[in-house]
Amino acid sequence: MLPSSRTQLGLFFILLCPANIIGLWWAVGSPLVMDPNSICRKTKRLAGKQAELCQLEPEIVQEVAKGTKLGVRECQYQFRFRRWNCTSHSKYFGKILQQDIRETAFVYAITAAGVSHAITQACSMGELLQCGCELTRSRAPPSPTAGPGIEGTAWEWGGCGDDVQFGYEKSQQFMDAKSKKGKNDIRALIDLHNNEAGRLAVRSYMRTECKCHGLSGSCTLRTCWRKMPHFREVGDRLLERFNGAFKVMGGNDGKTLIPVGDNIKPPDKQDLIYSADSPDFCSANRKTGSLGTRGRICNSTAMDTSGCDLLCCGRGHRDETVVLEENCLCRFHWCCVVQCRKCSVRQELSLCV
Repeated sequence: MLPSSRTQLGLFFILLCPANIIGLWWAVGSPLVMDPNSICRKTKRLAGKQAELCQLEPEIVQEVAKGTKLGVRECQYQFRFRRWNCTSHSKYFGKILQQDIRETAFVYAITAAGVSHAITQACSMGELLQCGCELTRSRAPPSPTAGPGIEGTAWEWGGCGDDVQFGYEKSQQFMDAKSKKGKNDIRALIDLHNNEAGRLAVRSYMRTECKCHGLSGSCTLRTCWRKMPHFREVGDRLLERFNGAFKVMGGNDGKTLIPVGDNIKPPDKQDLIYSADSPDFCSANRKTGSLGTRGRICNSTAMDTSGCDLLCCGRGHRDETVVLEENCLCRFHWCCVVQCRKCSVRQELSLCV
């Protein structure tokens, strides 16, 4: 095994023990993570349900890894223009997970959502023996959609609906295993809540798709099935929850969470929650997990989080011209090759100082 691979796998287990399966973030760049045998080799360090999955259903663990990687990519997309850009740098990211801040809440939610989404997708694709298409015999008929000739049309459940409940349950079994040990611990309650919020961002927004059947394009019969939302929709929805996240504190009984502030309604199951304020992420600081924003590309004309004023924390920015090579003048040659030339393109960049 290469030294870098050993390091990544070691980081995986170091973080797996105290903070549950979120430790997959560290090894996400390693092919080892996609191998359930590598993950499960040290099952003594895993919680009971996690060890059980490793021993009995290693193919599920492989989908857990895929789901975590899905969550990583979505987190980095959603935070690409923010001071904290969801870096996977191990020396800094571990510090983020040790805090009860908004960013940690998003990490837990998007990872749990990614695991649920990936497992459900694998079921629909026939890649898992334990599950398949959704059972629809007892479900009510789909609501008719607007359109000529739809009302009174016969229907039936068919196709291959996504068995989101199976993905939900496996994500819950694996992601929540570590936190369940400390039911009276406020940190565990917050992590469990955010895990659930991530899963609900998938399960609560299933959509119904239908296909019409009949002569000459008529819709004498509709076949319908349920599909998960696209994961980008899940990420967008969780980012909205991040922006409106609730700050909470532990109740006197040690089992409840109370919103901080006067006359604030309690968060619902789909809200994200946290208990500590985030650092400003302006300067590099290993203690807080901040890489800082020096050298980050910013938008000199934007007024939002991607703008130089906010992203550079008032330090200012410098303009730089870079020359990039990209494919151009591409032509298709029979058969079946696309040949392109390389063109040099000058690009003006604004960089935080």
